[in-house]
Amino acid sequence: MSLHNPTLMWFRSDLRVNDNTALHRAARNGPVVGVFLGCREQWKQHGHGANKINFWLRGVADLGESLARLDIPLLYRDVGHFSEVPEALIGLARELGAEALHFNREYPLNEWQRDEAVIERFKQVDLRVHAHRDAVAFTPGELLTGKGDFYSVFTPFSRAWHRQIEPSRLELLDAPKRQQALEVSSDPSPEIPTVPSCIEQQWPAGETHAANRLSRFLEQRARHYAEARDYPAQPGTSELSPYLSLGMISWRQCLQAAMSANQGSLGEGDAGLMAWINELIWREFYQHVCWGFPRVCRGHAFQQHTETLAWRDAPNDLAAWREGRTGYPIVDAAMRQLTNTGWMHNRLRMVVAMFLSKHLLIDWREGEAFFMQHLIDGDFASNNGGWQWAASTGTDAAPWFRIFNPTTQSQRFDADGNFIAEWLPELADLPPRMRHAPATDLVSDTGYPAPLIEHKVARQRALDAFKSLTKGS
Repeated sequence: MSLHNPTLMWFRSDLRVNDNTALHRAARNGPVVGVFLGCREQWKQHGHGANKINFWLRGVADLGESLARLDIPLLYRDVGHFSEVPEALIGLARELGAEALHFNREYPLNEWQRDEAVIERFKQVDLRVHAHRDAVAFTPGELLTGKGDFYSVFTPFSRAWHRQIEPSRLELLDAPKRQQALEVSSDPSPEIPTVPSCIEQQWPAGETHAANRLSRFLEQRARHYAEARDYPAQPGTSELSPYLSLGMISWRQCLQAAMSANQGSLGEGDAGLMAWINELIWREFYQHVCWGFPRVCRGHAFQQHTETLAWRDAPNDLAAWREGRTGYPIVDAAMRQLTNTGWMHNRLRMVVAMFLSKHLLIDWREGEAFFMQHLIDGDFASNNGGWQWAASTGTDAAPWFRIFNPTTQSQRFDADGNFIAEWLPELADLPPRMRHAPATDLVSDTGYPAPLIEHKVARQRALDAFKSLTKGS
């Protein structure tokens, strides 16, 4: 291919030059021009909030700098909706004289349909298009049950994943070599939504920061991850989820680094490393669920019989949950962490999700949408999977009557109430062990609200709702 016929590389949630399947393959065929299409109206419809979009576009800017060092220009175009993407890419291909397009597959329904439309349109005009597997080890449909069905429970999926994984699927791909400069100028960085400066400081964008965070995690936290990850007042998690969700680091890079720290093993060894590897497989599992059960991408429950569950219409309770005013300190502290930082500790994501869906009996979709609005790591598959798991409408293999007691969770995982004191300063002066469920007389002077509902009453109400559902299904 001559210098006059560059290959288009379409970036989306794969904002890196290292170990990027589509970019690696595109660069083997001659000069590359990168493109990122901002679909702001579509992002709005998908519920992405300013925190996620800010991080995403900062990642695009960082990617542009990395590509510039390789003399690969990065073009940015705003197109509004996914429906406009095929013509936008065709137009760019014609403008540049490109004869081929490369991109990495995405598996949620809207993204899959967008990609199929692009493939079809390129074929119509006799331009080559190459869609690559990159975000997962196995293309959805490769791992199936003995009956030929998609897995609906994580543990057997994980066992199949470990049985069938092979070194070739874990191979890291080199970044492109520096190419001869093209007469194509990169576009200026896109307009980036404003967010609190603390969020940008906590989450610097780009693959260099992702790689540094991975190194620090493996050096300082990984060996204690299995137990430390459950304690929100401790720095026990990898904090890599935003980088993974937008592909500023690949799952292969993470697994290879974990294996190096685990004497080359992926299936046994250090308990902390094994627990973290398991979390990476969870991410892939939810991608398979999206593709194999597309109803979850349409706002429907994975467990179809739960669609008739009688959720409460309780706007005041919903507002109290969103604003951290439920009267359950661990729930309120977690929600304030979310709305102030754009992130929430994973243990607390389960606690607050189960509180909304079980204690308040409010539709899990309300919580799913609120998380997407605020999370910097808002990933549809993982967010939807987590919410449906907590609400017992999803892939959880445990019975529907599992209902976390938030006070017990607080006492167990924040024993001294340090996390509560950080986010609920009105309770910081209470004796540490009284912060979990402060007595009314101790709270009256602080303005902290009484619980919206007693745990025992809430639990029984949820049990009754699910029992009636089970009988009627």
